[in-house]
Amino acid sequence: MFSRPVLLSLVLGAVAACGFAPLELWPLTLLAVAGWAWLVHQAGSLRQALWLGYAFGVGHFTVNDNWFQHAFDFQDAMPPVLGYFAAVALALYLAVYPTIAAGIAWRFRGRAPDAAYALAFGAAWIATEWLRAVLFTGYAWDPLGVVWVPVMGVARLSAFVGTYALSGLTVVAAVSLLLLLWRSWTFPAIAGAGLALAALSAPLTRAPDAAPGSPLVRIVQPDIGQEERGPDDGERVLRALLARSGEPGPVPRLVVWPEGVVRDYLEDGYPGYIYYGRPAPLIRRRIASVLGPSDLVVTGGTALSFDRNDDIAAAANSVFAVDAAGRLRGRYDKAHLVPYGEYLPMKALLEPLGLRRLVPGDFDFSPGPGPRNLPLPGFGAVGMQLCYEIVFSGEVVDPANRPRFLFNPSNDAWFGRWGPPQHLAQARMRAVEEGLPIVRATPTGISAVIAADGRLLATIPHETAGAVELPIPPALPPTLFSRFGNLLAALVAAPLLGLAVAIRRRAR
Repeated sequence: MFSRPVLLSLVLGAVAACGFAPLELWPLTLLAVAGWAWLVHQAGSLRQALWLGYAFGVGHFTVNDNWFQHAFDFQDAMPPVLGYFAAVALALYLAVYPTIAAGIAWRFRGRAPDAAYALAFGAAWIATEWLRAVLFTGYAWDPLGVVWVPVMGVARLSAFVGTYALSGLTVVAAVSLLLLLWRSWTFPAIAGAGLALAALSAPLTRAPDAAPGSPLVRIVQPDIGQEERGPDDGERVLRALLARSGEPGPVPRLVVWPEGVVRDYLEDGYPGYIYYGRPAPLIRRRIASVLGPSDLVVTGGTALSFDRNDDIAAAANSVFAVDAAGRLRGRYDKAHLVPYGEYLPMKALLEPLGLRRLVPGDFDFSPGPGPRNLPLPGFGAVGMQLCYEIVFSGEVVDPANRPRFLFNPSNDAWFGRWGPPQHLAQARMRAVEEGLPIVRATPTGISAVIAADGRLLATIPHETAGAVELPIPPALPPTLFSRFGNLLAALVAAPLLGLAVAIRRRAR
């Protein structure tokens, strides 16, 4: 079980995680995947191949998701040290998917690694990575294709095939490196040439600049950490947001605030005890005080519903739009909630064991209906994706109503130092896939305006207070991926597997 190849696979999995942000050492990912594929190829049995896959996954996800531990630093009900065990426990589950991929690839091994083995490995990776994103509500964090964000020309292939298919093609390219050891040049040359051409194509796929007179977006990042946002901090936080919201001008402004910072309730009609002397109309008027006649504020907040006794029955993690008259102009409720973060699965079983969800509060959040737009006067239809929702490839846009751009308020203060740059990188992949600009606002960073081609037009660094204001960038025409979604992953995986079968049969 703990043989040298297994331990080496564990190390290679950890090294492969260095290709993601914040390190972005993507060549190490290719080399590590190639080394792991060699070990799987040399396995003497399916059982051994599966162990090699599992070890790789444990190493990979433990390092890549190390930020998960940081969330426990803000949870009074459970000790912070539990976070280290939780991060490893998450990796022990996620490692199942590379295990399956390794087992499938092992079935296609030949006397030496060849094109059939590389193609089968890529097809298996696509299938298992997609499964990881959908089973048990899905955990889609950092598909392998995200390592190409520093090489934006390659990352932009996701506009044609999606991120999961790009991950599989990345595995094919990595495994093709093994063929060079047997002086087999043709297949590695094809893979290398394809990546090089994609990388060099970046200037050809650049999105246009905003047209003169376009409405402005202003992102406010107050740099107020999770520990500074208690029940008594609402006034101080609100003042910090208002102070950085700028002054009205001749051009309409969309002022965007992050998730998790507005402590006051913004909707009318709640029982009086909910407002604690700060009624919703007063808070909305204060927000409106920084707006010109055509401006809007869009901010994260919490929505409540009540039973007949005026007790809280449910809560929603929401986005609200407030106009210059202090009126609410729309609300979006987060649909893809974070298990163990915003709700506790198997509550009846886990609560008696002392486990709690990571977001403070007595009530689990209730999910919204899915990707929706808010029609904002002067700005058009704006798609909403709250925090973690942005990582789900193919699930971020209302398929019936393509928005002008996506707004992604987030509370990345939970995510340590590795989580925020990883979250930003995945948002950039969604922009590329959908051909839509994305505006991100977070309390502590990294906030950004992302062009429809994935470029960063403006950022506010991590743990820095600030604001940026610039014209809203234009969308690109609908991409192939925006039309067909993750069906393209199957349309890539199937030919890869078919070619692998054909090559193997011909060799026999």
